[in-house]
Amino acid sequence: MSESTKPHHPPPQGKGEKSHGSDFSYVGIDAILEQMRRKAMKQGFELNIMVVGQSGLGKSTLMNTLFKSKVSRKSVQPDPEERIPKTIEIKSISHNIEEKGVRMKLTVIDTPGFGDQINNENCWQPIMKFINDQYEVYLQEEININRKKRIPDSRVHCCIYFIPPTGHCLRPLDVEFMRRLSKVVNIVPVIAKADTLTLEERDYFKQTIREELRANGIDVYPQKEFDEDPEDRVINDKIREMIPFAVVGSDHEYQVNGKRILGRKTKWGTIEVENIAHCEFAYLRDLLIRTHMQNIKDITGSIHYESYRVRRLNESNALFTTVSSDHVLQPKTNGQSEEQLGAPQANGVAAQHEALSHEM
Repeated sequence: MSESTKPHHPPPQGKGEKSHGSDFSYVGIDAILEQMRRKAMKQGFELNIMVVGQSGLGKSTLMNTLFKSKVSRKSVQPDPEERIPKTIEIKSISHNIEEKGVRMKLTVIDTPGFGDQINNENCWQPIMKFINDQYEVYLQEEININRKKRIPDSRVHCCIYFIPPTGHCLRPLDVEFMRRLSKVVNIVPVIAKADTLTLEERDYFKQTIREELRANGIDVYPQKEFDEDPEDRVINDKIREMIPFAVVGSDHEYQVNGKRILGRKTKWGTIEVENIAHCEFAYLRDLLIRTHMQNIKDITGSIHYESYRVRRLNESNALFTTVSSDHVLQPKTNGQSEEQLGAPQANGVAAQHEALSHEM
């Protein structure tokens, strides 16, 4: 069969792609979205969430409620002397979650012992060190000569800070922690166990917290300076008006009006976790998972990690410059050059021995 009479077979059409044979002006640039989706689905996603707050505020329960599975640190009954850790511990647990073909590696980092001591001075330092250590691990992988095709991401993308439902104001510990940590990680403050407050107490408490955050210059997520366009600014302004989220967590299911719901059963009724009339858990879930997850990860990489990377590289350059300037080449009398340290030797014998070794 001659080449001119060979039948023309169109290229195979990918799944989900529409036929545009009748559209003469169609090029196919929009197909890149489907290509990116397929590639992302193959690679999967990573999300690292840190939960910080004193014991008894429902951190583990809230994580289980967010992802509707047992993803938090298992709360086994410890010995009496181990019930309150003597120092802050960092414990992380990873899970592989799959929903509708989307795979995610979720890591929940817990901080038992935070705020549980009589003297909580500098109790944020182990947490700060852990966050910076993850940045350092990523930086070392990034500057390797033979880099991995995909660097494992252990950086903390978001820190959920649990505020006790006192109904009055933030504690000095809360202010100091968020003031220091907001510069290195995305912080989302929540009022834990908000069902212990009346609606009036909750609104007053939220307003007081927002005023204290502004007074202390604490930028929690979503930060105003990172709004990319007016549309994002409008959406994020609504979120900022709700922060801190008054949440209730529960991993128990109940039947209410013939429907299965997650909630907390009391003598006077059932508090529905996902009912926005009862608490703001649904808003927190949408922020972390459904609407802003990728933005949270982008800010971690382009802002917080980038600030750490620049600081570390500047420190390395400054150290290299200092070491180089300390070595001065001084000419010798016989025309040769001798390398001497700019700083004087503490031991004169050692200096003479070094000079003799250069001459030999």
